[in-house]
Amino acid sequence: MLKSSPFNQASNSVTQLMLQVILATLPGALIMFYFFGWGVLFNLLTCSLVAMASEAAILKLRGRDFKSGLSDYSALVTGILIGLALPPLAPWWVAVIGTFFAITFAKHVYGGLGYNPFNPAMVGYVLLLISFPVAMTSWLPPQNIATNAVNFLDSLNLFLFEIDSQGNKLNFYLQNADGFTMATPLDELKTGLSMGFTTAELQDKLILTGWVNQGWQWVNIAFLVGGLYLLTRKVIHWYIPVGMLGAIFLTSGLLTWIDPDLHISPMTHLFSGATMLGAFFIATDPVSAATTPKGRIIFGAGIGFLVVIIRNFGGYPDAVAFAVLLLNMAAPLIDHFTQPKVYGTRDA
Repeated sequence: MLKSSPFNQASNSVTQLMLQVILATLPGALIMFYFFGWGVLFNLLTCSLVAMASEAAILKLRGRDFKSGLSDYSALVTGILIGLALPPLAPWWVAVIGTFFAITFAKHVYGGLGYNPFNPAMVGYVLLLISFPVAMTSWLPPQNIATNAVNFLDSLNLFLFEIDSQGNKLNFYLQNADGFTMATPLDELKTGLSMGFTTAELQDKLILTGWVNQGWQWVNIAFLVGGLYLLTRKVIHWYIPVGMLGAIFLTSGLLTWIDPDLHISPMTHLFSGATMLGAFFIATDPVSAATTPKGRIIFGAGIGFLVVIIRNFGGYPDAVAFAVLLLNMAAPLIDHFTQPKVYGTRDA
């Protein structure tokens, strides 16, 4: 018996899409674990558990079916994104506060999934960055250039108690083989430029030698691979990532052309910090981003432009979270002015 149309049924539910996103984060998470150690896994596990528990508790308070609410895995994706953004071995309470705030205030205060105007993961991250700047900028050096390697037991003690079994605090492990306490390559560049060094002089630092910088280029390549997977699976569209990465390249290229001694190169911008994570996993949030095709390109380009401007002239070395939240505010306006013309109508 022939069934009635439509014959093509939509196959991607919210659950399936979220599972695809989680799968796509695995390459980046594994590379981060390779370079930064056990703290990456501690952050991911803690943020994921807190996200799911917070989601269940809020849904229960709202009289909703928390089992079906948890089954869409949107809260888990938020937890994973926050866990990937946190420095390895940041204290456990940092992960708890940021994730709880993201789920409770950035998501459910506005009505839950589909109603939040801001990306919940980035709201939680910015809260932590502003409230606890020391903890949020204390990144371990990549393990291949670290002066003091941190094993599983010491990592766990530092994560839980902020001190290892020998009585050492996190600062003991923040030194690289040059003997300098450091955060990230972007932070090193920003600090060095503010002290009067040129970009060429700063390239001599160990954290910045090699192709672009130590460790972080591979982290970004891994998230790029995950992002390309999402594109091929049609989980996301190309508009926002291309707009964001293109604007980063063009804006940083223009600034470098104007004064190469004071501005970071396009390749360094593209493969440092949270660039690829932001382009493919954060900016593409379907709820808080622009929705029209032209609007998505503008939305992504606006994020890319602000990332470069804040990195070069602002107070924070990495700017993806701030840029995303600022464009989240502008998304309704962008959609308003980029609505496609309805077929058969004329302009007024």
